[in-house]
Amino acid sequence: MFLKENQSEDLVRISQIDQLLSPLESEVLARRQAGEEEQDERQFAKSDLVFPSGEPLPRCWIDQKYQIR
Repeated sequence: MFLKENQSEDLVRISQIDQLLSPLESEVLARRQAGEEEQDERQFAKSDLVFPSGEPLPRCWIDQKYQIR
């Protein structure tokens, strides 16, 4: 799955989808898709990521208490 980093607007390829879907995880392991060579995996804060269309991530992926409110 590809997401976009807000600041650089580079695409990042998510390595572990379960990290992305878990509201208990604040970061996700991904590879930046910039340049011709694939970049090394590193942690990206979920708060810095959006869908390629610019839409924010669903609250249920970010907020542990989204059902309590």
